[in-house]
Amino acid sequence: MGIRARYLERYKLIDGYILKKYLKTFLLAMALIIVIVITFDISEKLDDFLRNHAPLSKIVFQYYLNFIPGFINLYSPLFIFISVIFFTSKMAGNTEIIAILGSGLSYKRLLQPYLHGSIIVAVMVIVMSNFVIPWSNQYLMEFENNYFRPMKRSYFGSVHFKSDEKTLVYSTSYNAENMTAFNLCVDKMDSSNALCQRITAERIIFDSTSNMWKCTDYYTRNLKDGKETLTHQPRCTQPLELSPDDFKLSSQQIQVMNTPQLYRYIQRERLRGSSTVVTSSIELWQRILNPMAVIVMTFIGVAVSSRKTRGGIGLHLAIGISIAFAFIVFMKITTVFAINGNLPPFWAVLLPQLVFGIAAAYLVKKAPK
Repeated sequence: MGIRARYLERYKLIDGYILKKYLKTFLLAMALIIVIVITFDISEKLDDFLRNHAPLSKIVFQYYLNFIPGFINLYSPLFIFISVIFFTSKMAGNTEIIAILGSGLSYKRLLQPYLHGSIIVAVMVIVMSNFVIPWSNQYLMEFENNYFRPMKRSYFGSVHFKSDEKTLVYSTSYNAENMTAFNLCVDKMDSSNALCQRITAERIIFDSTSNMWKCTDYYTRNLKDGKETLTHQPRCTQPLELSPDDFKLSSQQIQVMNTPQLYRYIQRERLRGSSTVVTSSIELWQRILNPMAVIVMTFIGVAVSSRKTRGGIGLHLAIGISIAFAFIVFMKITTVFAINGNLPPFWAVLLPQLVFGIAAAYLVKKAPK
């Protein structure tokens, strides 16, 4: 076997050793934290489960089995960060990092198994956040609505939206239990965006058997060529181009949609002028961009913990937790600016990762070689 072949074989052994530690420590940390979180969650919700007579099988298989994927996805960058700091700091304390670098392996080459491990986890996060979690959320929310918070939201006040590009709909309130909207006003525009028809009704009730609306005190006002016609019907049934779901604004709708469905939902809500566009867009970009945080936090973790220090693992973990806390706070701040300010949702999600990505590149560059 030639010298080059022996070096390649040695590098493969080092890659496998680090990658195994990366994934093993991540899975172990994740499992331990999940057990702790579930234990505290059970103690907090036990009274609600007993009061609402939730079956044990549904608590285990419908609630907690579907709770775990969302928790893993939400905190995977933090799990990865702590895991990388823990096992890399331990390697540095045992002078394994020094030995590896002393064998001729460059620091840049040392990062390769970390990159491979972070890509594996990032791909897992992408699949989970875009497809698995929306599916599991359906069962999770069904359980929560039936046993944990049986009082579903049934009243929606001051509803306004666009049913299509030329139609504006407004209602002072909507009751989801009996599918009734009050003080309805529908404005239709012509090609020049001038009002051509206004429909008003004191109350409309959806008839699910005929898919039509039973209207009370129904007025139709038509404007054409400077002339106005007004018709009034005390009671009537109309095939309005509206559905009961149009009046309900709920965050649960977003959480159960996979990414293609969420994208179509955002396009429709943007056309309607809905207030949920920003929060929906933030959710969309988080699903797409948040897996990058796994890679960013991996490199920060390596750069922080690969140097042997007197403080050992404890010092590295303290520094790491401080950085993770700063990252989470930064994400929350940009999200608030997007919802209450003028920051676009794309930048609200990307900016923290961009800033910490630059920090990761700087720390890696300054790390001991």
